[in-house]
Amino acid sequence: MLSTIGNSPTIRLADFPGHPTRTTFYAKLEFLNPGGSMKDRPALAMLEAALDDGLIEPGDLVIESSSGNMGIGLAQATQRLGLRFICVVDTKTTTSNIRVLKALGAGIEIVTEPHPETGEFLDARKYRVAQLIDQNPGAYWPDQYNNPANSMSHCVGTAPELLRSLGEAPDYMLVATSTCGTLRGFQQFFKIVGAHTQMVAVDAFGSALFGPSKPGRIIPGLGSANSATDVDPERLSVEFVSTRDCVVGCRILAQREAILVGGSSGGVAVAALRLARRVPVGSSIAMLFPDRGERYLDTIFNDDWLDEQSIDLQESMKEFRE
Repeated sequence: MLSTIGNSPTIRLADFPGHPTRTTFYAKLEFLNPGGSMKDRPALAMLEAALDDGLIEPGDLVIESSSGNMGIGLAQATQRLGLRFICVVDTKTTTSNIRVLKALGAGIEIVTEPHPETGEFLDARKYRVAQLIDQNPGAYWPDQYNNPANSMSHCVGTAPELLRSLGEAPDYMLVATSTCGTLRGFQQFFKIVGAHTQMVAVDAFGSALFGPSKPGRIIPGLGSANSATDVDPERLSVEFVSTRDCVVGCRILAQREAILVGGSSGGVAVAALRLARRVPVGSSIAMLFPDRGERYLDTIFNDDWLDEQSIDLQESMKEFRE
């Protein structure tokens, strides 16, 4: 199963609204990885690096904090590599993601309260990881937030695959940001090959990555409570999206392209549509779609949930009607 990670297809979107005669849109379908997201790549890369360096061996315990997808990638990989795994999640993690984690044999630790000093669940999850490491001598924390194997998996895998598929570097490359591993990996690769590509980080309103932190982020895997580090500011711009934007993007992709993706992909799609209004005629815009939409059937694709969030879908989609 682990051998099927990577080599996800890149497609040209056929009926994407916006400016179809002005801009060509491409999407790399990372949700087709076996664990359902692009996090399969860094999850396996971090564990293989730790095994090669003698930091872990079969039978050892791995503990990591995750909002869902990285946890699933690690659960899948640890299961096959003969490792044990505990995933520290919080109350924002979707029920479906927790079910997948359990099905893959992961132990679950749920953090129910944000960190008392910062008010952030991410900090509370990291604190719980530290506690569990202390309670389990010899346990290993991959630390996806600072592990160089995270970004390297995209520098040597995801980015070169995209370039091979397109035949040339896109004018603009949009990626959702959380740990920023994907962003760093693409920046490293494009710098190595001398590409002209403008990188666009798609961040959530309220995230601390590229702006002031404030409450309100509810889409898992998009944004962070910590500021971005080790990101090259050269040829980098940031597009901020809301929960409503993520919903609209997901619904447009489902209706126009028959692509069922998760919230961060929807945010990337809306950011790309808005960007298309400002770029030169004939530009190419590439996007990464990180995870699949089946895990969001109770939220983004649930009209009752939209009502609970006071999201008027028809009104919200007017911006992108041709």
